[in-house]
Amino acid sequence: MLRRLLPIPMLLVTGLAFAQAPPRATATVKNAQGEEVGTATITAKGSGVQIDATFSKLPPGTHAVHLHNVGTCTPPDFTSAGPHFNPAGKQHGTENPNGHHAGDLPNFTVDASGKGKISYPVAGVTLGDGATSLFHAGGTAIVVHAAADDNKTDPAGNAGARIACGVIEKAKS
Repeated sequence: MLRRLLPIPMLLVTGLAFAQAPPRATATVKNAQGEEVGTATITAKGSGVQIDATFSKLPPGTHAVHLHNVGTCTPPDFTSAGPHFNPAGKQHGTENPNGHHAGDLPNFTVDASGKGKISYPVAGVTLGDGATSLFHAGGTAIVVHAAADDNKTDPAGNAGARIACGVIEKAKS
């Protein structure tokens, strides 16, 4: 009896070895001078994604960070990244009673040494196919703004100038 049961754990372990890791994306965030000021990793998680990023060489204080609708980061103003990622056609702001842009993320704090980090789950955004994918035609970008987002003013939360930008790309295996 025991000999017949031994292959079962082997099959389970073998099956796990072939399980695929969740899709991932990365972004190298640069300032207007072209200096790298951050890196972001985006991982598929449930019905959304998880964004983890570390930043350096940014002005101290509270800053907005958003996902933008175009995967282009042309300095110095990064307006090439377009508006916030908004496949559902919502209004801006996480405090908006009618819902918010998919690209509206919480503010984050940069310390006196210029360092900050984020770790945010983002619902309704995917790394797959379709309108909610960060890999839609034209791509997407992650953008850091000079000021905090007020989380209500449409279309961009009075977050100020775009001070850093990174194109979101499929992670290399």
